[in-house]
Amino acid sequence: MVAPRTSSHSSESVEWIICLDKRPAERSGEDVDIILARLKNVKAFERFPPSLLQQICLCGFYECLEKGITLYRQGDIGTSWYAVLSGSLDVKVSETSSYQDAVTICTLGSGTAFGESILDNTPRHATIVTGEFSELLRIEQREFRSLWEKYHQCMAGLLAPPYGVMETGCSGDSMPDKENISNNSFVSVSKHQNKKSYIESPAKSPLKCISQVPSEKILRAGKILRNAILSGAPHMIRDRKYHLKTYRQCCVGTELVDWQMQQSSCIHSRIQAVGSWQVLLEEGVLNHVDQELSFQDKYLFYRFLDDEQEDAHPPGEAERKESQEELQDTLLLLSQIGPDAHMRMILRKHPSERTADDLEIIYEELLHIKALSHLSTTVKRELAGVLIFESHAKAGTVLFNQGEEGTSWYIILKGSVNVVIYGKGVVCTLHEGDDFGKLALVNDAPRAASIVLREDNCHFLTVDKEDFNRILRDVEANTVRLKEHGQDVLVLEKSLGSSRTSSHGASSSHYKYKVMSGTPEKILEHLLEMMRLDSPFTESDSALDDFVLTHCVFIPNSQLCPALMAHYHAEALQGSEQEKRDYTLNNKRRVIRLVMQWAAVHGDHLQEEDSSVAFLEEFVTAVSNDVKAVPALRDQLAELQRSLEGNTDDARVSKKKHKVLLRQFSMGDEKLQKRQPIKSKDEILLKVYCCDHTYTTIRVPVGASVREAVGAVADKLGSAEDLLLVSLGSSGEKVIFKPNDVSVFSTLTINGRLFACRRDQLDSLTPLPEQEGSSTGPLASFELMSSKDVAYHMTSYDWELFHCVHELELLYHTFGRQTLKKTTVNLDLFLRRFNEIQFWVITEMCLCSQLSKRVQLLKKFIKIAAHCKEYRNLNAFFAVVMGLSNPAVCRLSQTWEKLPSKFKRFYGEFENLMDPSRNHKAYRLTVAKLEPPIIPFMPLLIKDMTFTHEGNRTFIDYLVNFEKMRMIANTLKIVRYCRSHAFSPDSTQAIKNHPEVRTYVRQFKVIDNQRTLSQLSHGLEPRRS
Repeated sequence: MVAPRTSSHSSESVEWIICLDKRPAERSGEDVDIILARLKNVKAFERFPPSLLQQICLCGFYECLEKGITLYRQGDIGTSWYAVLSGSLDVKVSETSSYQDAVTICTLGSGTAFGESILDNTPRHATIVTGEFSELLRIEQREFRSLWEKYHQCMAGLLAPPYGVMETGCSGDSMPDKENISNNSFVSVSKHQNKKSYIESPAKSPLKCISQVPSEKILRAGKILRNAILSGAPHMIRDRKYHLKTYRQCCVGTELVDWQMQQSSCIHSRIQAVGSWQVLLEEGVLNHVDQELSFQDKYLFYRFLDDEQEDAHPPGEAERKESQEELQDTLLLLSQIGPDAHMRMILRKHPSERTADDLEIIYEELLHIKALSHLSTTVKRELAGVLIFESHAKAGTVLFNQGEEGTSWYIILKGSVNVVIYGKGVVCTLHEGDDFGKLALVNDAPRAASIVLREDNCHFLTVDKEDFNRILRDVEANTVRLKEHGQDVLVLEKSLGSSRTSSHGASSSHYKYKVMSGTPEKILEHLLEMMRLDSPFTESDSALDDFVLTHCVFIPNSQLCPALMAHYHAEALQGSEQEKRDYTLNNKRRVIRLVMQWAAVHGDHLQEEDSSVAFLEEFVTAVSNDVKAVPALRDQLAELQRSLEGNTDDARVSKKKHKVLLRQFSMGDEKLQKRQPIKSKDEILLKVYCCDHTYTTIRVPVGASVREAVGAVADKLGSAEDLLLVSLGSSGEKVIFKPNDVSVFSTLTINGRLFACRRDQLDSLTPLPEQEGSSTGPLASFELMSSKDVAYHMTSYDWELFHCVHELELLYHTFGRQTLKKTTVNLDLFLRRFNEIQFWVITEMCLCSQLSKRVQLLKKFIKIAAHCKEYRNLNAFFAVVMGLSNPAVCRLSQTWEKLPSKFKRFYGEFENLMDPSRNHKAYRLTVAKLEPPIIPFMPLLIKDMTFTHEGNRTFIDYLVNFEKMRMIANTLKIVRYCRSHAFSPDSTQAIKNHPEVRTYVRQFKVIDNQRTLSQLSHGLEPRRS
């Protein structure tokens, strides 16, 4: 992973696209490696063997399409097969083959594939239209047929029937018969008799486990754990008596959890340990003595599969040794797949049996399902209580037929299904995260298509029609709409508040109303009215805090300041004189409190707007004047003046003198100075190069637009020609900036440079020699540096960078700094640091020519990662580990083979923490246990912000979607929490004060060209035949 950038493509993405744009015959081995590194992350190809992926790298083509482009029409004869890399495409089907009456059946998202009808030249079953900007990988018919002939067994799982795996073939008009779910499929609850499924319960089910035949991997894991327990704690497995009955060779659930927590550092909580044991229980490698299907952290008896036999024997010496060697790898494996097993265990419970913790876990899972991203928090919490887990074992099983009554809404948790229409066959395939069946419930209409499993072992979440309709009814019943002139201006939702204790000591629930949407003015008015003056701001007014953090999205300061002033001067129109005075006093106190919070959150950013500074001065004057008539405001005035003193003073200083920076991210001495936040009005000296590698230096504000920068260059060069400002990376990739782009220098790659040229000179631009980066191996001084010292000084520098990032810069980055007219220079610098560390690791590894030194260097980087984690510098930790997982490093098999097993285990634990499954659950669990100060994994926070932004509309029926603002604010508050305590230097490390280490970590020299790194890697260890 590389930290996100604000340009349309990162240098790495441009690099692989350039390789794909070459003719297949012209692609080199390095080209294939670069393409392969990208395709490994494509969901559609995750099960393909490396040999097949390499063939796709040699024959695939890259295509990017704008929104609204028709890729092909229903009835066309196909020429290519496609995989969706990003974006989405609508699948439209017409009963009359006329495009005008085509209906959208479903949407294909990232990771899906389509177009396999080219195998037998049948006409296209549907029209495919891009729903947004989309990137596709295209394989032409001849090459695709060739791949199919050679690899059809592993490709069958990706393709729709009749080419893919199905228990009964279906094509054209024929449909498979609806099957019963086999015994080893599991359906928790079914309210409808016409659905052929079984309801399992421990009392009725003859099964001892959910899976009839354990996999070899889990069978082996169970054996290792049993032998390890018998070797180190044999008392845990013994005969036990309960209610006069003896249970042979049993363990107790709580003891198993205790033992696992002691054995493994990759298990962070008892819940996580329960998930690991649930994996064994589902596969039948561990069994409850009464065949319960859920592992519980209680005094319940469980028995290993080996102990089911009367003649089970203890492990021999060889088995004991083997179990000790493999124990950590086994625990790591179970910790990786345990969360999914734990989730399935919760979802198998009847909704009435789910605990509050269970509902919270389900709710957190629902937050990251794309099909639910548009739903409100309240609806998601309601769904957590009614969702039913359903799994089906066999491909070809029909979930429902076209024309049947709709009884459930489905969300795919695992696997994929085909959408089949009579007369047209398979029209599309839906994958994990997609949903289907909702339209029939909403419209109360028959099913528009049949749904057929396209692979074995598919898992679904389902919502019953009655629950679906009840939730919609309840949401509307709990919704309050305030109208003006017949139009909604504020939408509130009633929710259960925290319990209060009555005068009699009894606890009683009360309801509160949460803002869901509204006009900016009405939201502000409502939040001021609801503000409680008797408690700290963020406790009683979290919604106001959310408003302050996100208001620039829907009401800029130029509109907010006059609105606040109007609220401050508002007076009551009715009531007694005393009531009017009370209203005026409380109203003014509320506005003063909000203004102080607003100024505190926005801080230095207010200095960049003259109108905001003028408002603050005017506001203080107004409050000062009111103190004479309303003495009760005196205390607040003093507090207001103290909080605003710095802002206005700094603004005046800022007007007189701007700070000059030598170069935005230079390798100069200023990197050795303590970092200070960069402001948009600070000035910067920029080198802008010409085609002949000469350069001119311009001095512009940090927030300058491209138009202003180009104007400064033209003035220096004395040129009247139309010039373009271009970012040129070390591998030759170019990004042409638009005239209105701002602060573009901060989006440069690590070794990127700015060039100015005419449009007809673009092809002649070549990178500077200095852009190639380092050419020598690791410095001797680095080899002598302590890993802990390096990690400490990295953390110290990273903390300086992180502390400079204003929390609102994440907001500007997500919604577009051009749109909001804001800069994100400090955030860009911090994200760039992530990429710099990543490429530093790769560069040092690829420039180390001696195998023995390379092994030592690999150990050193693993130790540096461990110390970064110890210092809670998770951003650097991820950067180092991702550097080691880069294709140029991870392919160095001779180096990895010689790495001691202890370090391999450490690296395995690090990879577990980086595991992206279940939305980086392992990482989030780790962070939740840490106390600040923390340097978080910033690219993941950016991803969370982007997911929230793209999955939820900013405006709904012309009203601000405040539910979205609340979710955005929650992510911003994570940054605030991480910095709630200052970084305090490690006293032992600070005393040492190694100036050479401090200088080294602030001036990494790296190669950021993936092609060059790949060539160096192949030079170190050529590919084995």
